[in-house]
Amino acid sequence: MNEDPWAALGTIRVRLIAAMAAALLPVLVLGAIQTSLAFHHEAERVRETLGSAAQRSAADARARMESADILLETLAPGSVGFACAQRLGEVTERIPGYANLIRFDRSGRVACAAGNVPSDPARGDRPWFSQVRNTGDMVITRDPGVSYSEAPALMAVVPAYTTAGEFDGALAAIISLSSLQPNTAAAALPEGAEVALLDGAGNYLSLTDAAAFGPPPSGWQARTQAVGSHVWYANAGGERRVHIAAPLVGESLFVILSAESPSLFSWARLNPLTGLVLPLLTFALVLGSVFVAVDRVVVRWLIYLQRIAGLYARGRLTVRPAQVEDMPSEIRDLAEAMENMADAIVGRDASLKDSLAHKDALMREIHHRVKNNLQVISSLLSMQQRALSDPGARAAMSDTRQRISALALVYRALYQGPDLKRVDLRPFLEELTAQLVAGESMHGPAVRTELHADTLMIDPDRLAPLALFAVEAITNAQKHAFSGRGGTLGVDFRVKGEEAVLEIADDGVASDQALAGTGVGRTLMTAFARQLRGRSELVRNPAGGVTVRLVFPVPEPGNQSVPVGNQQVA
Repeated sequence: MNEDPWAALGTIRVRLIAAMAAALLPVLVLGAIQTSLAFHHEAERVRETLGSAAQRSAADARARMESADILLETLAPGSVGFACAQRLGEVTERIPGYANLIRFDRSGRVACAAGNVPSDPARGDRPWFSQVRNTGDMVITRDPGVSYSEAPALMAVVPAYTTAGEFDGALAAIISLSSLQPNTAAAALPEGAEVALLDGAGNYLSLTDAAAFGPPPSGWQARTQAVGSHVWYANAGGERRVHIAAPLVGESLFVILSAESPSLFSWARLNPLTGLVLPLLTFALVLGSVFVAVDRVVVRWLIYLQRIAGLYARGRLTVRPAQVEDMPSEIRDLAEAMENMADAIVGRDASLKDSLAHKDALMREIHHRVKNNLQVISSLLSMQQRALSDPGARAAMSDTRQRISALALVYRALYQGPDLKRVDLRPFLEELTAQLVAGESMHGPAVRTELHADTLMIDPDRLAPLALFAVEAITNAQKHAFSGRGGTLGVDFRVKGEEAVLEIADDGVASDQALAGTGVGRTLMTAFARQLRGRSELVRNPAGGVTVRLVFPVPEPGNQSVPVGNQQVA
């Protein structure tokens, strides 16, 4: 299994989706650009529409202020003189909306007026009077310093000049705020719109609903003067509202319209959003379709064939795909190629199995013939032994014959067993011990055998030195421990973890010289132990006899094949 965390990014599904996403990316970018432009155009349209509606709703107020400017400039040059108060009073009576007309001299004192004027010693230093004197423009103020009317009103002031062009005071009109109230019933206004008038300092002069307005943002006046109107969004009265400011009279009077802010899904926003939402939906739909199509058309069948390949890897070569007709043609060709490969492997396996069976038969025949030849040699040695008169030579011949008989037993175990490569050590030890003990029982007292052995499968390369080691140990016991007296021979084989231990013990009387002996038998046992990559020991046992011990590493078990049958994978 691949442990690379980035491996999933290299799959067919991810690569195809990435390719499709790259192909559709220009569409998304174009949609985003179009949406940005549409939002900009929509904002301009809203600003123009609301600005125009705001100015139309305050058309009466604009006309009133413009007429006041014209009126004051007309009256200013001749306002000082005989019957000044009478002329101003007549104008006030004829034109509605004017609470008073007042002529001030250059120091701010009242020269004449249409009505009563409150006393104000500091009038000449008031900001509005100084602004009129310094700028020469009409000034509109809601806070002239003292109240010039019992009803809410504002003051519009224009400068007066002498024939020489010098500042000669000012002419002020006190205009009732009720006459400047904007009209909210105009058809051009949005539903629920409210209108207010502001002076240049940001103070509300008149408004239709105070809850619909809040303090204007900083810099609103400059931006309104720069582009003719200014739009901003703010919370007022517990709801989000859109505000637009437009100038009425120069930098002195402004109109502000307040309307409910359009919701996200209103047509004002939905129209430009469709330029981005529709490409996004198309993008998501295409990617989803690619994901499903790749999963159902490609990945699904690749996973299916991967399962088939996994069964082939485990040796189940007779398995065949059961849904080939449902696959795409390219995947079907791959499945057929895998079937042909499996058929070819099955054919080669059958041929190899026949060859192996033939080889096994030959090997068994060879082992059988080798065993027969060794038995022939053993018989010849037995005949030669009987012809010898020297006891030492007879004993040496007997030892050689027993070694050859042990090797013959090894080959017999190989060709008679189910596996030519391994032999079960437990029955082999039983037969070898019985053969050696039975061979000497006819020449002296009986020897009783006690054998305990664990099961261990061992190959011939280890079995031959192990058998010869056992032959030497048992032969030595028969010569030195059981000669003329008999006794008990103990053979114990144990598998302890990664080591195996073979112990062959007798109950004779062992001398120190026998334990320290260096004869041919001891030399051979040491050599056989080295062949097994183990070690040998010769120790005295509790019964007083000798225990020969062989310790060697346990061979690793071989792999075993499992037969399989014909199957179809659905």
